[in-house]
Amino acid sequence: MANNTSFNGSQSKKLLVDGMLGRLGRWLRILGYDTGFDAGADDWALLRRARAENRLLLTRDHQLAARRAVSALLIESEDLAAQVRQVVEVVGPSPEGAFTRCPVCNGRLAPLSREAARERVPPHVYRTQEAFRLCTACDRVYWRGTHWARMRQMLGNWQT
Repeated sequence: MANNTSFNGSQSKKLLVDGMLGRLGRWLRILGYDTGFDAGADDWALLRRARAENRLLLTRDHQLAARRAVSALLIESEDLAAQVRQVVEVVGPSPEGAFTRCPVCNGRLAPLSREAARERVPPHVYRTQEAFRLCTACDRVYWRGTHWARMRQMLGNWQT
């Protein structure tokens, strides 16, 4: 349920999660949503940031979601899969697609050449992987490790 302002595909799909929804925020980033998160931010800081950055505030806090000063989505479930489904249903699919943002810092991921990855990843990863991505903000390197297939399956299940 969106508060005060309808949120649809014609608006920005930038999101902001409150401190109670950090896990949801990480998975929304994996899905490709521009998702801000600051675990220590109080309600006023969240409201200011949501307004300043034109972000939809996602919260489980009924009072925060009811504030008139910001577009907010009250996340109804404690279940992560249901939370993801609710966000995708209200906001629509991510325009960037999955695995395009850093789940840690929200930066964009860019291709990293195999040679450039050589000194940045463990030797066994370099030997077994062909493609690498680099976070343009925090400089973390990502690759399709053993967990990747499980993540894809989880994301597929959540979006259906």
